[in-house]
Amino acid sequence: MHAHEIQQIETSRKQTQGTAINCNDIFKSLGEEEISIRAVLSKGVAGIGKTVSVQKFILDWAENKANHDIDFIFVFPFREMNLITEGQYSFHQLLVDFHPALKQLTDKRVYEDSNMVIIFDGLDESRIPLNFGSQQDHPLCDVTQISAVGTLIRNLIQGSLLPRAHIWITSRPAAANLIPGQYISRVTEVRGFTDPQKDEYFRKKISDQAQAEQIISHIKASRSLHVMCHVPVVCWISSIVLQVFFHNNREEIPQTLTEIFAHFLIIQMNTKSQKFGKMEGAPSNKVLEANKDTILKLAELAFKQLEKGNLLFYEVDLEECGIDVIEASVYSGLCTELFREEFVFRQKKVFCFVHLSIQEFLAALYAFHSYVNRNFKALKSLLTGWERFHFLETLLKDAVDKSLESENGHWDLFVRFLLGISLEPNQRLLQGLLTHTVSSTESIEQTIKYTKEIIRYKDIKERCMNLLLCVLEMKDHSLHKEIQEYLESGKDLSPSHCSVLAYMILVADDVLDELDLQKYNTTNEGRRRLLEAVGGCRKARLSGCLITEKGCTFLSAALVSNPSHLRELDLSYNHLGKSGIKLISSRQQDMGFKLEKLNVDHDGKKFLKPGLEKYACELTMDPNTAHNKLGLSKGDTKATNVRKNSHSDHPERFEVFEQVLCRQGLTGRCYWEVEWSREGAAIAVAYKGISRQGKHDSQFGSNDKSWSLGSQFWGDCYARHNNKTTQVPVPKPNARQHRVGVYLDWPSGTLSFYQVCSQDSKIHQHTFSAKFTEPLYPGFWVDHDSSVSLCLID
Repeated sequence: MHAHEIQQIETSRKQTQGTAINCNDIFKSLGEEEISIRAVLSKGVAGIGKTVSVQKFILDWAENKANHDIDFIFVFPFREMNLITEGQYSFHQLLVDFHPALKQLTDKRVYEDSNMVIIFDGLDESRIPLNFGSQQDHPLCDVTQISAVGTLIRNLIQGSLLPRAHIWITSRPAAANLIPGQYISRVTEVRGFTDPQKDEYFRKKISDQAQAEQIISHIKASRSLHVMCHVPVVCWISSIVLQVFFHNNREEIPQTLTEIFAHFLIIQMNTKSQKFGKMEGAPSNKVLEANKDTILKLAELAFKQLEKGNLLFYEVDLEECGIDVIEASVYSGLCTELFREEFVFRQKKVFCFVHLSIQEFLAALYAFHSYVNRNFKALKSLLTGWERFHFLETLLKDAVDKSLESENGHWDLFVRFLLGISLEPNQRLLQGLLTHTVSSTESIEQTIKYTKEIIRYKDIKERCMNLLLCVLEMKDHSLHKEIQEYLESGKDLSPSHCSVLAYMILVADDVLDELDLQKYNTTNEGRRRLLEAVGGCRKARLSGCLITEKGCTFLSAALVSNPSHLRELDLSYNHLGKSGIKLISSRQQDMGFKLEKLNVDHDGKKFLKPGLEKYACELTMDPNTAHNKLGLSKGDTKATNVRKNSHSDHPERFEVFEQVLCRQGLTGRCYWEVEWSREGAAIAVAYKGISRQGKHDSQFGSNDKSWSLGSQFWGDCYARHNNKTTQVPVPKPNARQHRVGVYLDWPSGTLSFYQVCSQDSKIHQHTFSAKFTEPLYPGFWVDHDSSVSLCLID
């Protein structure tokens, strides 16, 4: 079964980011150590550029631009080898059948002594059993030995036959596991366009640069279109449609993928009609009506072959839908951008749609047409409980469920198109094909509600993006509001919630100003999933979120997929390692990235501790600042109010209030814990320039140079800055002692206080927000008969 394109697109955005490689270097060792690369598997979704990469490799070699050491390149497309339905072959016979000019190549030593590349293109299209897992026959070692084609291919890949030859296999991701990993030396992935490459495509494709910029802006405004333009062929379709709209200054420009493909169909039918000089300038419904028979036959073919997971069709497949070969040849000649006829091995014909997305759109059109005409039997395999199927809502919900049942996302884009076609404006757009429209407002609303419930309450990590895009396809734009509710909720987030939040950020119409992973109460896995959202933000913090070297690969992949928004990235206080730092730093140099500020400071293993303890700092009190009534002990980590003079004069000593500052001035992220005994104490931070003598200017919290949390009695707890006092929750008593944790995030301007109940339990009491301009010195006020101690943090 073929993998669905959108799921693979989104998976590739999250997969481990390896090393970029030029197709001409596919068999070359990349590191300092020379490693033999015999077999390479290149995977990527349909239309992403795998075959183009193969063609470029061959062309550059043929033009003597690269790989001068290669003597021969032999290409075997699986779509052609599928036509070998009987008989057995030796490698030499197979080669001569595909390339008759090599018939005179009879010396076996040429095969053995030459440096050759054998390319198997399109493994996912193969209908030839390779049987790697079955009991193996005697290995083939001679190019003249005869066997079944599948056995021949298997022996070439395994290296029994022509062990010195380089093997290159291309495949869609779902079929990649047909080749056991032990036979593959290198796996590469063709990932399609990054955001800057999408822009570059439209600027090169469209000669009118002003129009190109209009189209680029329009596509960026529609996340549904923008995500799909990762696939080059979708950029091509969008450029065809949008050029027509902008050229004619039409007001209602397509916003969704369904609208783009519906107009693409109309444009192709217009082109077909113009070839005969008929219906020029006719309205779209008349054009579609005139071509109704052609379109619906192709749509039926699309639907039935999508059920089977087929991209290539043969005569028998066409005949099943009432299309004969001559008729199909006419279709391919008149609808060249929709349907294609190819002559392959021994001049045999195969047919295919130009791209899988076109097949899925037509399949959705067939499904909706069957519903409108009450042809429920045609939809029996798609729907559950089809005998009770009377309402549009049932069709849409069952289709959503069907897409979720498919492990490889086989129906995902089909469902998006089906939901889009169900909108009444799109039904009217396709009116020439549909006998009548059906009222869909209530059904669409119920489907949106149903889809959102699945998103919220089921852990569907790999399918979340498609469902969110389905909601957008139904023109529901409430995502931004829901993002804000998530961001402001303060609730614990499960990993599935984090996936939802990440995808919502990516598909929202507005770019998020800042993503700060510290704000979310979630697990390490949850934070890793949130990394996927960095491409949809202008500023991303993380920082201190237990990101490791492995996490850098996920983050780098997210950056590669969408690098155009992010301006500032803070990864400090993690354990990225040298390779992780190098990987992320290299992204900053890539073309198209607009990352202006990257922070990877404070990197180390100690920052992999959970919670705030990772920021623990060592502090000691400064005797020169201690009020005369304060006695310091335990290595200047404890201050006790002794009610008598204990110190000599010093210009930095507090004279009015029983206060003391620490020696260490803090910036960055720091955490410390303090215990006080009895009733009266305050824990504070202050700039070094705080007054030491004034009755009001020198008290912690009574000026703009200090911030404090204090308690005089158990019933009176307060936070104070610049003489403004805020009551805070009363801490729970713990004998006669009270422990407070203080977390300073100097760069982001926050100072937070927590009651420490145990090593794993903290109760938030208060957070100050300010723009700090100088180092902050921890300080303490100690009332009569009280003491304050700095705690040792493990």
